[in-house]
Amino acid sequence: METTPTRRRAPGMSPEERREMIVRTALPLVAEHGTAVTTGQIARAAGIGEATIFRVFADKDALLDACVAEVLRNDHVLNEIGEISLERPLAERLTEAVAAIDAYLARMGMVIGALFATGRKERGAHGGGAQAEAGLDRGAAMERTLEAIAELFEPERDALRLPPDQIAAMFMGLAFSRSRPVGETTLPIEAAIDVFLNGALNAAPAAP
Repeated sequence: METTPTRRRAPGMSPEERREMIVRTALPLVAEHGTAVTTGQIARAAGIGEATIFRVFADKDALLDACVAEVLRNDHVLNEIGEISLERPLAERLTEAVAAIDAYLARMGMVIGALFATGRKERGAHGGGAQAEAGLDRGAAMERTLEAIAELFEPERDALRLPPDQIAAMFMGLAFSRSRPVGETTLPIEAAIDVFLNGALNAAPAAP
């Protein structure tokens, strides 16, 4: 005898946990479909009823705002940089840091780019609202990132030509500019870090 399949009930969660689960589920769908994503698609992917979404978010726009707020947060990249062992060689530390920054920028670019490409422009205070929702002060976020990068240079402090925070600021310029390469050539990060640490010129030949 066949039985009618029943929809899986949403697991017992607090409103905040359910909100986070819905946003995590929505992010790859938003990156793929942009504004064309439906709350029905998101609900099916999350294994919940569509009405559950509207118990957490006022409407689809509010959910999309929450997705933008999530990709703007830099908590994940700071945690990844903070977990890099200072006992590893400096070049390896910096390579891992850039990989974390690249992943952060790529995730942010996919979601915001997909929304923009499918017609979602700034909804009044949309940009600022998303940052406020994320609890994100862009200046403070960049300062925390700078501090995390500077910490990677601390073991070599005595060998640096400038203080770690100044070196870190220069390195952040290199790391963030990788998302906007000049021309068609993207320099491998290992090569870029080698030039950053050792200079653009080969060692001068020994005097005869």
